[in-house]
Amino acid sequence: MPDHALLTSLIVLPFVGSLITVMLASSSRNLAGGMAGSVALACHIITWLLFPAVRDNGVVHAGFEWVPSLGLSVSLRLDGFAWLFSILITGIAFLVVVYARYYMSAEDPVPRFFSFFLAFMGAMLGIVVSGNLILLVVFWELTSIFSFLLIGYWHHNQAARDGARMALTITAIGGLGLLTGMIVIGHIVGNYDLDRVLASGDLIRSHPLYVPALLLVLLGTLTKSAQFPFQFWLPNAMAAPTPVSAFLHSATMVKAGVFVMARFWPVLSGTPEWFTIVGFAGMASLVIGAYLAMFQQDLKGLLAYSTISHLGLTTLLLSLGSPLGLVAAIFHMMNHATFKASLFMAAGIIDHETGTRDLRRLSGLFRFMPITGTLVMVASAAMAGVPLLNGFLSKEMFFAEAAATHADSWLDRVAPYAAVLAGAMAVTYSIRLIHSIFFGAPPESFPRQPHEPPFFMRLPVALLVLACLVVGIIPGLTIGPYLHVAVVSVLGAETPEYSLAIWHGFNVPLAMSAVALVAGTLLYLVIGNYLERQDRPFLLGGINGQRIFERVMVAISWRWARFIETNLGTRRLQPQLRLVVIVAFAAACVPLFLRGLAVGPWTFAGADPVFAGLWAIGITCAISAAYLAKFHRLAALALLGGTGLVTCVTFVWLSAPDLAATQLVVEIVTTVLILLGLRWLPERSEELRETLTPMARLRRLRDLAMAVAAGAGMTVIAYAVMTRPSPDTIADFFLEKAYSEGGGRNVVNVILVDFRGFDTLGEITVLGIVALTVFALLRRFRPAPDSIASPEQQRIQQAYDEAHPDRTPGSTAVDYLYVPAVIMQWMFPVIIVFAAYLFLRGHDAPGGGFAAGVAMAAGFILQYMAAGTVWVENRLRILPVTWIGGGLLIALFTGAGAWLFGKPFLTSHAQYVDLPLIGKIPLATAALFDLGVFSLVVGATVLMLIAIAHQSIRRLRASRVEEN
Repeated sequence: MPDHALLTSLIVLPFVGSLITVMLASSSRNLAGGMAGSVALACHIITWLLFPAVRDNGVVHAGFEWVPSLGLSVSLRLDGFAWLFSILITGIAFLVVVYARYYMSAEDPVPRFFSFFLAFMGAMLGIVVSGNLILLVVFWELTSIFSFLLIGYWHHNQAARDGARMALTITAIGGLGLLTGMIVIGHIVGNYDLDRVLASGDLIRSHPLYVPALLLVLLGTLTKSAQFPFQFWLPNAMAAPTPVSAFLHSATMVKAGVFVMARFWPVLSGTPEWFTIVGFAGMASLVIGAYLAMFQQDLKGLLAYSTISHLGLTTLLLSLGSPLGLVAAIFHMMNHATFKASLFMAAGIIDHETGTRDLRRLSGLFRFMPITGTLVMVASAAMAGVPLLNGFLSKEMFFAEAAATHADSWLDRVAPYAAVLAGAMAVTYSIRLIHSIFFGAPPESFPRQPHEPPFFMRLPVALLVLACLVVGIIPGLTIGPYLHVAVVSVLGAETPEYSLAIWHGFNVPLAMSAVALVAGTLLYLVIGNYLERQDRPFLLGGINGQRIFERVMVAISWRWARFIETNLGTRRLQPQLRLVVIVAFAAACVPLFLRGLAVGPWTFAGADPVFAGLWAIGITCAISAAYLAKFHRLAALALLGGTGLVTCVTFVWLSAPDLAATQLVVEIVTTVLILLGLRWLPERSEELRETLTPMARLRRLRDLAMAVAAGAGMTVIAYAVMTRPSPDTIADFFLEKAYSEGGGRNVVNVILVDFRGFDTLGEITVLGIVALTVFALLRRFRPAPDSIASPEQQRIQQAYDEAHPDRTPGSTAVDYLYVPAVIMQWMFPVIIVFAAYLFLRGHDAPGGGFAAGVAMAAGFILQYMAAGTVWVENRLRILPVTWIGGGLLIALFTGAGAWLFGKPFLTSHAQYVDLPLIGKIPLATAALFDLGVFSLVVGATVLMLIAIAHQSIRRLRASRVEEN
């Protein structure tokens, strides 16, 4: 398989696996785990297969252009740095899946968990291999969404909900900053392609917008990696299942921020602003995280704060502007991932087998869990920087860079002392983790009897600990070649000489390591007992990030929002629509003030009196509908329908039959919709006009003036467009290309499903969301089949039951009492044939998927109006949600099918097909896309109208009961 196909499959596989997994039954625990593990393992193998392509500083590209004029593309780019991160993500993902199979309870909806997990893995891979700045931000936001779903997976837990909400809020705010920063960088470079950006470092750093771009990008990266001052969200995410914590802290989410900082290091670093902001955030996170980790009583909380500290170490290294600092940062990212993933999974094992992770209750576990205890000791030693383990090597490089001079700044002078202090505290909390859990006298009882976990639950931990040992002992043969490939892909010709040897002689970094190890050990011996007894740190203990966050959220979402709602908002629909119209009108006036208004010659020569009379009828209907709405809503609705019919005839008159057909079917469904909603409105008396106050009359005149202004504006725009003197218009392009490139003679439909297919895809997606929202709001009003009937209905039903003993269960006599109901049932097959006719002819003649879908939906809703809900739902399984989902999938897969031929998304193909006995017929792939539009429109329209019909029938039955 070509490299670009492998790279594409690396991104597609996790999301496809996620879709398949989520459709599995809740009891399919083993099947879901097998699916997730297979996808993760396949992605890991694919990444290894791509190594030869990036080994010699090569880059693999895949994707397609989206909007080339704006520099936008769906572009994938894999270099050595992205490859190393992809290996890390997919490898740890596979181990976590194996671990989660034994960790997750059979009572949990495990397929949902693995579905979110795979999508989360795919989103992180997307960040790593994105070759376009905007695409990177898209995957960035996906990680925020799926981490929210994973952290809040146990949604019955208040702590999980709060932690998920906090994580989403903080990282989403950062994501908006990152998006804006990437747009600014793209504006500076003139392109959003990552290769172009990485080659424009001098241009970006010298541009006046460099500082705003830097601040915005760092807002995104520091929030994602939980760096000061945004570090408080990460410990609150510990309410997530432990497999989520292990994956999130080691290879995803929090690593995304430091990955982006390292990725853009060649173009953003090396300035005083970068050094100050990134260095201060990294140093504060390094020290504060290590300090707070010592005082944690929750095992996962200790590991969470240690993650903040180690990410601070990486951030501080990236701030130095030194190529050796970048090498150390990348190396420590890899090392931290291995020992932190193993420690989190070990924490889950301890919690799973003992029933608690409170360090004050855990003691003497080594006699019950010797193998697990040994693994935890090695991983904790790697975290503390003990020699012959991988953490020691990257910390040695960190100490060397901290001791070197990089800038004349207090940050640079303080760096070596902060490094030793944080290193000593890391030794302290690592010793506390080992000693508190595995040594000392065991407590009288645990919530569960502790014992070793199943072999395959412990195996991922053992493999990761083995990696810590192997890398720590023979780094040059294990991690060395792959680290070099990653470093060269970032630094290129500026790659410095560095050594991964275990022994570099007696030097300053070794002395700093020795001081940190001895000081940390002595510190634990002095304050170890105090750490076991205290409830919060004696410094910084009063600062609670969660409390601060909650207060800020209350101020924003309650006080400020309530103030704005009270003073500017309203729950009435009319003022909201008025505000929308005013804003739109003002926006339309802006270009008139800027450019002026030049009106061409106004001429009415050749006006057809028949057409003028037709418009007079439409205008009369509209004015009469507005007037009669105060007294008789049904009559107003009929007149409004008359206006719609005049509009349809106008479209036909002006040679737009496709618009006329669409307008006609939409007019029918809209009339039915309003008719069903009339019963909900309050009654209005004929004396209403006399009771109107002068202020009310003034408001009506104001609304009339707004309507006249908006209508006059649209009239001017329509007249200007139709009388443009320029011969070159966009219409000429579509008329010329519709058949030759779109394969259809119906220009309107070709525009919708081909030239502007992406817009149509977005519109039908919004339509589906709206339909689901309407149904969710109205579903609680759905009447039961055995709704109360009036006494007269009961007598009729009894007589009907006696005369029709073989009737269909659930049917009612009232359903068959009215002749129009029978007629509408007979019309149902005719409407289906008519809808099929509109669909099949839509690419070359008036019709199309949208008009056919609305027509089909009208046929369904007429059955509800004619025969009642029970009769229809006992005979027709419409399943509108399935229509919506199926239509959206058909549209998506039709667009994605172009990728198989190396074409951009939604590229269509048209040709003639010679069929036996029929001959040549035109066939276009856009017809499949139109089928998706048809299906979704049917489902969305029927779902909304069914919900309203149920509510209307319920109110009708209730009113009949009241009358009797």
